[in-house]
Amino acid sequence: MKETINRIFVLVLGWSLVVLGIIGLFVPILQGILFIFLGLWVLSRESHWARRSLRRMRLKFPAADRRMRELERKFRRSRQDRKSRKGQDDD
Repeated sequence: MKETINRIFVLVLGWSLVVLGIIGLFVPILQGILFIFLGLWVLSRESHWARRSLRRMRLKFPAADRRMRELERKFRRSRQDRKSRKGQDDD
């Protein structure tokens, strides 16, 4: 049950980011490519076509790819910090 809810959450979040990215291509305030990258990154956990699309987009838009990788590093670092703080609280 928890896996199903998690999968639905990932799909809804990923598709929402992709749609926001498509809207962002036409609205100057939003960075459309970045939101599409984020959406594909989220969807790539669940879908092979999203992984392939993400690879193609990273080659086509190297500046956005660099920004995306920075966000990935920050996300991973913050998760590790939370885990280490949680481990310290348990002591």
